[in-house]
Amino acid sequence: MESTTRVLTTVAAGVTRSRLAPVLLGLLPGDAAVSELELSLLQCAREAERRIHQPLFGERTPTREECGEEVDVDGCGQPITQAMALGRKKHALALECARSVLQRYWPKPFSIEQRYRFFRHARFIETLSAAEEKRLLAEGCTQKLWRTIKPDIVLHASDNPLSAVLVLDFKFPCPETNSPRWTRYGKDSAYPGATQGEIYREALRAEALLLSPQGITP
Repeated sequence: MESTTRVLTTVAAGVTRSRLAPVLLGLLPGDAAVSELELSLLQCAREAERRIHQPLFGERTPTREECGEEVDVDGCGQPITQAMALGRKKHALALECARSVLQRYWPKPFSIEQRYRFFRHARFIETLSAAEEKRLLAEGCTQKLWRTIKPDIVLHASDNPLSAVLVLDFKFPCPETNSPRWTRYGKDSAYPGATQGEIYREALRAEALLLSPQGITP
């Protein structure tokens, strides 16, 4: 496995290094601290992808055909592709890693997979507790989750969970030649036509960025 130093040096040579600096420089002690946080989060994405791919594909990455293969169905009978199944596993590992990174490098509060209810036209947002989310899902009452969003990571400047500084979402394109991109809400959603990134920015009034093994992008 590549050492952290080698991976961080590789990333530092790329164009993604400065993505977080404009947002976080006033909240962290200097450019070096911002870079360390950014590069460590990127390493979380890359290591999660490596660990999930290794036992299934060895040193190669899945092909476009393998990514599109249907491997299961969800509770509504909709197909689950290999890309979706891999993405879920990578997300779990990446978020576990990100929690450790943020506990080390981010001096203020942060949220991991916090669900918010956002009334777009009213410009009103509120948090939904993990217990309430679990109860609604257990009851099959997903309609009450209709106006909700659930970003992977939200960095806060204070203890107020509605006060956001930066929103980050992990994405794991499959195949890896695809570019990471925000999911676009369908016509039957609460936010038809908008992307996740657009809604995150509107709801939390903060910059929202994609974090993938390829780097950090808007």
